[in-house]
Amino acid sequence: MVTNKYITKIASVIMALAVILCFVVSAFSEKLQTVYGNSAVTMEYENKLFDTEQIMDIDILMEEENWKDMLENAISEEYYSCDVVVNGKTFYSVGIRPKGNTSLSSIANDPDTDRYSFKLEFDHYIEGQTCYGLDKLILNNNYADTTNMKEAVVYDMYQYLGVDASLYNYAKICVNGEYWGVYLALEAVEDSFLLRNYGTEDGNLYKPESMGVGGGAPDGENGPQMGDKPDGENGPQMGDKPDGENGPQMGDKPDGENSSQMGDKPDGENGSQMGGQPGNGKFPQMGEIPQDGDFPQMPDQAEGGQPSAMGENGGADLNYTDDDLDSYSTIWDGEISDTGKKDHKRVVEALKNISEGNDLETYMDVDNILKYMAVHTFVVNDDSLSGTMAHNYYLYEYNGRLNILPWDYNLSFGGMTQGGNMNGMSSGATSVINDAIDTPFSITDFFDALLENEEYLAKYHEYLGMLVDKYVNGGEFENTCTRIRSQIDELVKEDPTAFYTYEEYDGAVEMLEKVVKLRAKSVEGQLDGTIPSTDSGQQEDSSSLIDGSDLDLSVMGSFQH
Repeated sequence: MVTNKYITKIASVIMALAVILCFVVSAFSEKLQTVYGNSAVTMEYENKLFDTEQIMDIDILMEEENWKDMLENAISEEYYSCDVVVNGKTFYSVGIRPKGNTSLSSIANDPDTDRYSFKLEFDHYIEGQTCYGLDKLILNNNYADTTNMKEAVVYDMYQYLGVDASLYNYAKICVNGEYWGVYLALEAVEDSFLLRNYGTEDGNLYKPESMGVGGGAPDGENGPQMGDKPDGENGPQMGDKPDGENGPQMGDKPDGENSSQMGDKPDGENGSQMGGQPGNGKFPQMGEIPQDGDFPQMPDQAEGGQPSAMGENGGADLNYTDDDLDSYSTIWDGEISDTGKKDHKRVVEALKNISEGNDLETYMDVDNILKYMAVHTFVVNDDSLSGTMAHNYYLYEYNGRLNILPWDYNLSFGGMTQGGNMNGMSSGATSVINDAIDTPFSITDFFDALLENEEYLAKYHEYLGMLVDKYVNGGEFENTCTRIRSQIDELVKEDPTAFYTYEEYDGAVEMLEKVVKLRAKSVEGQLDGTIPSTDSGQQEDSSSLIDGSDLDLSVMGSFQH
């Protein structure tokens, strides 16, 4: 029989071992957190908002005078207060503003449309308020995208490969109960995004913008970022009520009930619209933008014939130049979190080591970036680091480790081309379809060390192969297009603010399906060696390239100048 004496000793030993084990586990977890961040967190909004089997219903409740004032002064990108009904649930005193770069200035200068993209900040006036855990929601107007789905398809690809990227869904937007249009809804890359992907709101987030359009700060934002907004900042208020207080709200109507409407027109009726949208559904042409300095100019050629980034670079191309922090001012100007010199030094140190190919796993999230590269390369988005503009991405730094987060894909699949001469080839479509997978980035050296490493190059090719074999040829792409069309076809037909007619949309989707399948065929050939996989190789021998000369990419929407 075990005596009480020994029982006490055994218990003491067990407790000591437990303490040691807890210490070891804690230290190990802390080490993992230091390198990788915390584990991802499941957020309620993932299913409540971004279940792609069911599109969102969003009704923006706002005094008509304030709505019109916001549209008339959209270029200022100032927040206004509104109530928002999301899938039947009302959220009070939500911040709303127009957003965008070139699209914003283009629409602002077009008298026939007010179809802006919008940003909803649930915590702008009420600290801590979220929509099922989501702090901010982006509503994209599908500018320059006749298909209404290029961007959705790209984010679907990112989700398929498991990339750290925004969740997406479509949304039927109403304003005071009146149908405004079908938009693409995206999870904003801010606090809730970081929490969902990394289990922490720590780390530093930047959105470099070297184009000099749409305001100075990222996405045109002004002042403190990421929830650091004092009550009452920017634009007219609707009572400044604290969370839960039911002061005078838009008529104190219950969820879903609407007070006075803006025209009281039923969905789909084309009477007098809010903002006077063009009756022919034609898209505003970028060539009509006044020469006021807002429109980006084509870049000069750098040494060796390679294009340089538009405007002042300031480190936005992620190229290491020197240790001077001022050399990377565009990155710091694009801060979304509150950063300082110590944070900036970690970024520069990482860029330096990446440029030298040193210990890449320490200084970058290699696997996520390889997946990002695969999707980004497949979809040929030249409105980015792949083209001549150092923008349209987020840079996330956590304890000296960098990650690239994707953004803005309405001009993917050749939206920056006009069917002209590219890379020495006569057809822009042929160039887009055969875009070289092993030389995908024009202005940045950030990814070079990965492409020069045999192990990482093979992994990158593996992810490209998955997009070809499983996503496109395996039927995922077709299923995605079919699902989206079943959800938005009727909404597109009735859309009172649409840039394009339903017939143009229908033809554009058909073209997109052709382009994606031909792109997959070319990538497959580049992977197996039957088609050159570099720009120089394709210029030397174009005989094996997939012919796209009979395709008109502008049918899908384009960046016109």
